[in-house]
Amino acid sequence: MISDIRKIDLNLLVAFKVLLDERNVSRAAQRLALTQPTVSGMLARLRILFDDPLFVRTQHGVIPTHRAESLAPALNQLLRDAGNLIAPEELDPATMEVDFRISVNDYMQSTLVVPFLSALRREAPKVRLAVRHLEIEALTPMLARGEIDLAITIPEFVAPALKTELLYREEYVCVVRKSHMIRSQSVSMKRFLSFDHVLVSPTSAHFTGPADDVLAARGLARRVALSVPSFFVLLEALQTDDLIAFVPKRLLAGCRQSLRIIRPPFNLPGFDVIAAWHPRSDDYASHRWLRNRLATQSRAL
Repeated sequence: MISDIRKIDLNLLVAFKVLLDERNVSRAAQRLALTQPTVSGMLARLRILFDDPLFVRTQHGVIPTHRAESLAPALNQLLRDAGNLIAPEELDPATMEVDFRISVNDYMQSTLVVPFLSALRREAPKVRLAVRHLEIEALTPMLARGEIDLAITIPEFVAPALKTELLYREEYVCVVRKSHMIRSQSVSMKRFLSFDHVLVSPTSAHFTGPADDVLAARGLARRVALSVPSFFVLLEALQTDDLIAFVPKRLLAGCRQSLRIIRPPFNLPGFDVIAAWHPRSDDYASHRWLRNRLATQSRAL
């Protein structure tokens, strides 16, 4: 009786099955693309492994022993299972039942994930999607542990060990409320700096952002009066006072009635929005489908 799986050579089991099929060592060797002595040597090892002759020589080949015939069903199932284990994963979005967990900030939830939901429901109705707020500090370990499957974020928040794909490029626009004291479309640097500003700092409550880096390079500074954790809080705060903010352009799709875009006195570089995942899930067919479908959705933005 076999008590140690480490003794089993899968190649021997493949030869065993072919011998059962062909009942002839020469034909089995031809089918396996091996020499006849090699197959005879494998048969000798199989006999030791199973402690049974397995095949009895006859004038026209070999015939299996009772023990060999009794092993055939389990042998066939084992080889099928082994083949399925290494075969490419087949995927049918219409029937797959998978739970995905995505980490993403509120702006990207609105601009990318919400439009994606309709495609997801239509193409993969049995898939469930859990959307959680972006975990910047713990992003890499959470992906490594499988607590989240995908992060949608910016390159600055992603460790080099993670896999990434560009989804789209975003640009900043400078916005104020409709009734803001700035009436013209353009604004001078002096007037721009005379007003208080608001920015988003999702986890650290900082009072500086990309615009402050540009100003600092010119020896200038603005006064950030309010730092909020969410872009949607920022949009509401803008309507309460004569504040100024830089926001992603795509975020303004539903806010044009209450906010105005003005031309700031300097150019603020945009940013890339990327998908990031751990290498452990790089080859999962369902995860590849999710990433490809999100990339397709992002091209429609």
